[in-house]
Amino acid sequence: MTERRIGVYVCNCGTNIANVVDCDAVAEAAQSLPGVAVSRSYKYMCSNPGQEMIVQDIREEGLDRVVVAACSPRMHEPTFRRAAEMAGLNPYLVQMANIREQCSWVHDPGETATDKAKDLVRAAVYRAACHEPLERMAVEMCPDTLVIGGGIAGMSAALELADAGNRVYLVERTASLGGNVARVDLTAPYLDSARDMIVDRVTRVVEHPNVDVLLESELERLDGFVGNFKATLVRRSSGEAPPRQVVDVGSVVVCTGYKEFDAARVTHFGYGKLPDVITSFEFEQMLKQGRIELKDGRLPQYVAIVHCVGSRSEEFHGYCSRVCCMTALKYAHEVKSALPKAYVSDVYVDMHAFGKGCEDFYRRSAEVKTLFLMYGKGERPVVRRADPGDDCEMLLTVDEQLSGELIELPADLIILMVGMEPRDDAGQVAHLVNISQDKDGWFIESHPKLDPVATTTDGVYIAGACQSPKDIPDSVAQARAAAARILGKISRGKLEIDAMYAEVDEDLCSGCRVCNEICPYSAIEFDEEKRRSHVISALCKACGACVATCPSAAIKARHFTDAQIFAEITGVLA
Repeated sequence: MTERRIGVYVCNCGTNIANVVDCDAVAEAAQSLPGVAVSRSYKYMCSNPGQEMIVQDIREEGLDRVVVAACSPRMHEPTFRRAAEMAGLNPYLVQMANIREQCSWVHDPGETATDKAKDLVRAAVYRAACHEPLERMAVEMCPDTLVIGGGIAGMSAALELADAGNRVYLVERTASLGGNVARVDLTAPYLDSARDMIVDRVTRVVEHPNVDVLLESELERLDGFVGNFKATLVRRSSGEAPPRQVVDVGSVVVCTGYKEFDAARVTHFGYGKLPDVITSFEFEQMLKQGRIELKDGRLPQYVAIVHCVGSRSEEFHGYCSRVCCMTALKYAHEVKSALPKAYVSDVYVDMHAFGKGCEDFYRRSAEVKTLFLMYGKGERPVVRRADPGDDCEMLLTVDEQLSGELIELPADLIILMVGMEPRDDAGQVAHLVNISQDKDGWFIESHPKLDPVATTTDGVYIAGACQSPKDIPDSVAQARAAAARILGKISRGKLEIDAMYAEVDEDLCSGCRVCNEICPYSAIEFDEEKRRSHVISALCKACGACVATCPSAAIKARHFTDAQIFAEITGVLA
């Protein structure tokens, strides 16, 4: 092993690690390893004093490699790389040993855990000795953005970007902007006019000089990488504009929204068979027309609102659609306002009043004499025609959970609160922009808590209900957050590309194209003229799939070379 000056820093992580692992003993053992010049144990290495300790040792002890034994690299590897950079050391000469998730959190206190921590640190030291300084690349950032979907999220993202002086291509597959919000009368819990909200947004978008609105259009193809995408757009309408156009964009925001659950799939409610069993969106249309009535034109005396149709169901979708409870309370309010003598029943599984103002709205709804009946999550309220002589059109049978009784409700009008589900074309869109879907079909974010707007494809963001069921405020907030992320990149002018990526040795490449098929990020292209593959470094995530697959051993991954990996194996077994 080449003689190095390596600094080893063992983090106690408060008591997370120190209660299980003898950190002082680990640091002492590391001191005797080849090339180790400094070895210390400290309570919190990620703290400012901890980082300053590393910076000072690099400068004063002449360290050329750093090993930090602490938590997962996903958590603090960027922190320690920045500390190394501050001291003038290449950030890729830092190696982490995970002695928390891989050791203290999975073992009981004692010698076994401490010995394992020593092994992990030894492996990291051996590997660090083989590290090479790497330099990041910079690529030009196109300031234009493609926004897919012209609903409330798409328009919000487009306006945020356009107001900052950047061109936006807003692509909407239908003939009008507004999305599902345009189908709504009032919005809960404050009963604001959805029409006023949409008209304002649509007017601003259409009249904005920096927004190109392409109606009845779709994304056909997306090539390139973050900062330098080429998007092929297809116009389905028969206008004068060319059917296809290719635009250069630096980023993409996917705001394709959701579709409503098909209530006909739930047979026990009689939807499609009983004329006055309708869905929430059909009732919205009735409200927008200004009259609540039955199919024969009569006014309903009994109105029942049924929650969770298609949602929170083992048979259909297990997730909550989030907006249905407050929308149901809004319907109860609107029925009582229009028909004060009508009897309104709210048949729910659980009442979810999670947003700002929603709990107060629920309490106000309870005060207007709405009857609340709770049915079990696994239960099935059943609708049937009323018997001759009954003063209602239908009867709704509910196994009421709070009273423990089987209750038969009279109903003239039944409103089914249908949930949200991914659009039919969600899979096609995911394939086009190279993002993933979860088991329910929603688009997957980079991190559910820390990075909910980014995806695993750099430069592609998601916003609104295409990611998961959302209300209007959350959709708008996510759209503006995605726009803010893009504006941050645009402001820098150039993008730094991580120095860890795969490289193809053209002298060894046989042109078999196996790597082209295996790459999950479409980061490898085939040069027909040279008959060789090459890696688009800006797209590569250094996952190593191509390295392991190449039959000619023509691909290597920077920072994960054979020498580095074998050194790590040697260290852990020494």
